[in-house]
Amino acid sequence: MTETKNVPGSARGAKESRPRMANLELLRCIAMMMVVVLHYLSKGGLLAEPADSVMNAAQLTAWILEVFCIVAVNVYMMISGYFLCNTSFKLSRLIKLWLQVWFYSVGVGMVAAFTGILPAEECDTHYFLSLLFPVSMGHYWFLTAYIFLYVALPLISMAVQRMTKEQLRFVVLALLFVFCLLKSILPFRLEMDGQGYDCIWYLCVFMAAAYIRKFGVSLLKKRWQCILLYVGACLAMLAETLCLQQIYLKTGSLGRMVTVAIEYNHIFVFLAAVGLFLTFQMTSVSGQVSGVINRVAPYTLGVYLLHENLGVRYAWQKWLWADRASGVFGVIIYTLTAMVIVFVIGIFVDFIRSLIMKGLNRLFGCMGWYRKLLGGLEKADNLFREKRE
Repeated sequence: MTETKNVPGSARGAKESRPRMANLELLRCIAMMMVVVLHYLSKGGLLAEPADSVMNAAQLTAWILEVFCIVAVNVYMMISGYFLCNTSFKLSRLIKLWLQVWFYSVGVGMVAAFTGILPAEECDTHYFLSLLFPVSMGHYWFLTAYIFLYVALPLISMAVQRMTKEQLRFVVLALLFVFCLLKSILPFRLEMDGQGYDCIWYLCVFMAAAYIRKFGVSLLKKRWQCILLYVGACLAMLAETLCLQQIYLKTGSLGRMVTVAIEYNHIFVFLAAVGLFLTFQMTSVSGQVSGVINRVAPYTLGVYLLHENLGVRYAWQKWLWADRASGVFGVIIYTLTAMVIVFVIGIFVDFIRSLIMKGLNRLFGCMGWYRKLLGGLEKADNLFREKRE
């Protein structure tokens, strides 16, 4: 991340009354596991820099895991956009999300500072300001982008609902051409390219998800086609990265472009995310499994907010033996083990957080000022609620 973010208190973004779609909730969980893998590989020192030298078998294995997981953030935002495009803006939801982010930012950050997990020299003014103002200070970049996008939801949602198929398709293709395709084919860096770490890119993903929600993708009607798109795009990322690596090592040219294929707003990463999203959209999940998934999925954002907190961002990989991962099987086993441990702990911690928030809500519920506050939020929500005949 990836950083949701529920992803977000949550980037789930659908109406509370809607039944959960277990297939997409399962994808939400898998996407968050992928985010953990990405952070374990990169911040655990397992992901070699392609521009440095030819990779050995273990390093190549780490890069294969990387390219198959790099879709995670786009997929997460695509799930949110899929649901959000059909809902109205709610100030109460925005506040709940902000409180959830603040809970982790301050809570985990302070614990890390006062227990020595974070070195004393790093506990400076900027660090504490990042804890207190996590959105404005970019503590969690994904949530910063998501929250600003959510604030613009009234405008985006109304535009999406009123556009025809042809209009929406034109807008989506225009956005993808400017902010995705151009950077993917040009042999140089664009100065305004945010590499997918900004609101502009997630507006593109949001609009694409809205189009899928309203009109589908006529070229991808079979699940095997979607799986093929995902796998093919991931392999294309790896192939382009290795080709650019060879060009750089032999000629010294295109050094800044070596890792362009694994940036969130590259066309291969976007196509892989679409393929994976549609694969799960076409997958049926029912029975007891769906019940478990629907119970777990609301807490996935907590996994991100916990392990990507500034206080522990570069520490937990060592706790989970990243320095011991060597050889092909070592990289795979340690990475998957860390993924499971972080995911389970993150889900549990966010479950406890939700219980604390519910308890506080009941405690304050008997106070007049709090009931007035809730009433005010309800009135604000009603301003944007769609009127139905």
